[in-house]
Amino acid sequence: MFTIGDFARYGRVSARMLRHYDAIGLLRPARTDPVSGYRFYEAAQLARLNRIIALKDLGFSLQQVGAILDEQVSVPELRGMLRLRQAELEEALTAAGARLAQVEARLRTIESEGRMSADDVVVKRTETVLLAELSGIAASYGPEDIGPVIQPLYDELCRRLAAAGVTAAGPGLAYYEDVPEESTGSTGSAGSTNGGGSDAVVVHAGMVVTPEALAKAGAKTDGSSSGRSGIPAPTGLGFDVVTLPGLDCAATVVHHGPMSRILPTAQNLAHWIDANGYRSAGYARELYLECPPDQEKWITEIQEPVVRA
Repeated sequence: MFTIGDFARYGRVSARMLRHYDAIGLLRPARTDPVSGYRFYEAAQLARLNRIIALKDLGFSLQQVGAILDEQVSVPELRGMLRLRQAELEEALTAAGARLAQVEARLRTIESEGRMSADDVVVKRTETVLLAELSGIAASYGPEDIGPVIQPLYDELCRRLAAAGVTAAGPGLAYYEDVPEESTGSTGSAGSTNGGGSDAVVVHAGMVVTPEALAKAGAKTDGSSSGRSGIPAPTGLGFDVVTLPGLDCAATVVHHGPMSRILPTAQNLAHWIDANGYRSAGYARELYLECPPDQEKWITEIQEPVVRA
């Protein structure tokens, strides 16, 4: 037999933890000296200790661990518990990965401060475009909130365009606006709801299309009302259409790589705008010039509406 100290050392746990397990009946000593109260354990009990620690590390409570080890939980129930815990861990891992990406973006922002050349920014007028779009609500304008909203919108929009037989005539273009007060939803959204709060923004995920393609697909809106300037109109095809006016004056810059790392580019653009006598006139638009499967090869033009300060 082993003393509690030796058993704790072999099990890579603390003696205090073993005393707690004894107190709640999770792992009783093989023998307790009636005079001294010293606890003694057998080597065979290491197997139960290993299972306790493994289940505890999976996130089960000690009460649940006890029930599992004492076979108070059926095999199907245990399988369900493990699958649920697996899903929770995968979700936590995804969230941690997203947070890590944001930390990396902040570091890149700090490291790249002041490095943008004046040649990187082009001030120009953008063209009016006809967009097929879906929209949703993001809790804020931050990349960590925009990303989980805009990517599913584009996935769903592409699926609906394909189902309607509409082929995009140009690149994707995303634009943003403040959530109207007392808004509870958004026209054309793919299951999105208002995130609430003053920081929330409406996310419009659009693809350039032609009136001819819409007409051929049987869009219900006629030529006079279809996508009238700045006002999304339903098509009856599962998406809206809008004629998005061009920007009279936009400070534009090309961003290379995934949108999760857009922050350094956006902030460098802000520095340029401030240093060159402009001020922002609204949310920037994002024109997705190239979007191959490898996001490291993405090329996106950021279009910030500006006016002279």
